[in-house]
Amino acid sequence: MPTPPLSDRPPAPVRDTGDAHPSIPLQEIVSALNAELRIAEIPDYPGAMNGLQVGNRGSVQRVAVAVDASYAAITNAVADGADLLLVHHGLFWGGVQPLVGVPYDKYAAMLSNGLAVYAAHLPLDLHAEYGNNVQLARALGLTPDGGFARYKTVDIGVTGTADEATDALLSRVLAFSASYGGSVRTSIPTQGRRTRRWAICSGGGASSETLREARDRGIDTLIVGEGPHHTTVEAIEHDLCVMYAGHYATETLGVQALGAFLEARFGIPWTFLRLPTGS
Repeated sequence: MPTPPLSDRPPAPVRDTGDAHPSIPLQEIVSALNAELRIAEIPDYPGAMNGLQVGNRGSVQRVAVAVDASYAAITNAVADGADLLLVHHGLFWGGVQPLVGVPYDKYAAMLSNGLAVYAAHLPLDLHAEYGNNVQLARALGLTPDGGFARYKTVDIGVTGTADEATDALLSRVLAFSASYGGSVRTSIPTQGRRTRRWAICSGGGASSETLREARDRGIDTLIVGEGPHHTTVEAIEHDLCVMYAGHYATETLGVQALGAFLEARFGIPWTFLRLPTGS
């Protein structure tokens, strides 16, 4: 009786090494990222497992960056000739899983092609230069003046002041989200409103805690990726305009900024893998 295949998924492409680039020891890159992102200092959820999650043969010539450590990201990184995949959402959010099916396919693709994986969740969200929240504020033409969305000992998001029609800000949020395959909804209509105090918390940034903090601090416009249904109800009741701009879209900028950081630091090329989820 023939042995059944381990997976029905097509095999991952073989890594294309392409043109020669500087070869940098993986540990040098990991050390630089750990220091810049303060990996050891920033609290996070257990599934984040920030830092190097999968090693390789010890060196890096090309980097790929993506929001998620998905099968698509891994195989695209391999096809691009990357030795290192840098992501925001790493491999272990689902906890311990047997290496069969999709998990097997992912690890087989990484290990057989020497692809290392490095993840940075909250340390990347809150970074003052490369973080998702400060980068999103800049992309929307906003200037942060403080932190927002407290988690344990750190502020994940940013806040600032403005004086403009909320419709005008919404138009920029719509354009940004659409450029990454996302869509936008608001908790309440924006017509006739003005934004004077705003806050941003990317990804799943809408929660009872962030809405309470927004009310306590006089925030009138909150920009997030997504949030549970009840946050919209709470926002309506408290006349808070929440712009839900898409989890994926609001977390695309940090990994790109880190790719540019590595290129400037080590001279290695990088590619952003655009893999929108629609969420």
